[in-house]
Amino acid sequence: MNSKFTFKKKFGQNFIKNKDIVKQIVNSANILDNTLVIEVGPGMGILTDELSKYAKYVISYEIDVSLKPFLCEKFKNRNNINFIYDDFLNRDIIKDLEKYDFEHLFFIANVPYYITTPILMKIINTQIKIEKIVMMVQKEVGERFCASYGNKDYSSISVFINYFYNTKKLFIVKKEEFIPVPKVDSIVVSFTKKDKLLEVENYDLFFKLVKDSFQFKRKNLRNNLKNYDLNKIENILKKCNYTLTNRAEELPVEVFVSISNGYK
Repeated sequence: MNSKFTFKKKFGQNFIKNKDIVKQIVNSANILDNTLVIEVGPGMGILTDELSKYAKYVISYEIDVSLKPFLCEKFKNRNNINFIYDDFLNRDIIKDLEKYDFEHLFFIANVPYYITTPILMKIINTQIKIEKIVMMVQKEVGERFCASYGNKDYSSISVFINYFYNTKKLFIVKKEEFIPVPKVDSIVVSFTKKDKLLEVENYDLFFKLVKDSFQFKRKNLRNNLKNYDLNKIENILKKCNYTLTNRAEELPVEVFVSISNGYK
């Protein structure tokens, strides 16, 4: 890549440089035949290159248009890659996928730290039918994504991810493997779509209830949900062997589903 390239802090640009790690990421994803892979933040295209060897199509979203000449030249002979120079968070992803013929949809990316959670929430909220997500993220964030109830890292995003996906921590990537070197290590995590989801009657209520339950981490449910009908919630909690004195981090996903469905 051009040595004069200026890394842009506002885009969270830390590019992976170790090809062996990239191969490990792609191998761990087990990309199936006839798969379309979504990538966000290709950077120098090191992961994009490896993905295109296994995927039928790769759609890669890059917000930094200054990378366009480099990426166009590097992949000019690779016809299964489509770069979209735009903010992934602003895209109509379903519309972007319409012209492609594929059986499986994966999301595999070294995601910019500053938009990791918004990217995941976009995937979840738009209910794009992604079978597997393999992401390299900041270690602390990855721990939170994969946390189970009762763990100090358990949060609203943990609940949302664990509702839709089976989670797994794969391996640590040291900060020295990036240019420029970030302040913290990364972790590669994998989310596999669950075959059967718990029935949620009202997704809007479910998402709001979960977010509100965690709004003040150290407070209990009585304090965090004081704008709800606490009598109703307490009755539902009792059936699940919990009370309003519990904190949100102590509740498994199925209890949040029960509260949401029982709260009329």
